[in-house]
Amino acid sequence: MANRSAPASAVVPVLTYPDVRAAVTWLAAAFGLVERVRIGADHRAQLRCGDGDVIVADTGSDRRPPRPGEVVQSVMVRVDDVDAHCLRARQNGARVLMEPTDFPYGERQYTAEDPAGHRWTFTETIADVDPQDWGGELVEA
Repeated sequence: MANRSAPASAVVPVLTYPDVRAAVTWLAAAFGLVERVRIGADHRAQLRCGDGDVIVADTGSDRRPPRPGEVVQSVMVRVDDVDAHCLRARQNGARVLMEPTDFPYGERQYTAEDPAGHRWTFTETIADVDPQDWGGELVEA
């Protein structure tokens, strides 16, 4: 059943930021995310990210953003043009940790860190590659 109050994606990362409004503004400018639902003045926001969703949450209770030098999770997002996306992110202050790189598994990716320390990898498919060609194994349920 569809619910206009909840993201439609099956998996929705919830990332904690010290300032939800500033995070939403920055994520829209740097990464192209689009705010879908605002919850309170600075409590939470639901953002669309291509055909996926992300929730930006405030600090409080046991929620904290990552500490410098600490990676507790990362978010991978599919985009149409990794190079153009990386340029946009950099122009909006993203700290690019890995420049756009082609990988043997058929993806071109870059990794950036947002102002709160969350790591984002953006990926573009450049080839259809059999997982066995690079050491993977296709397992179908």
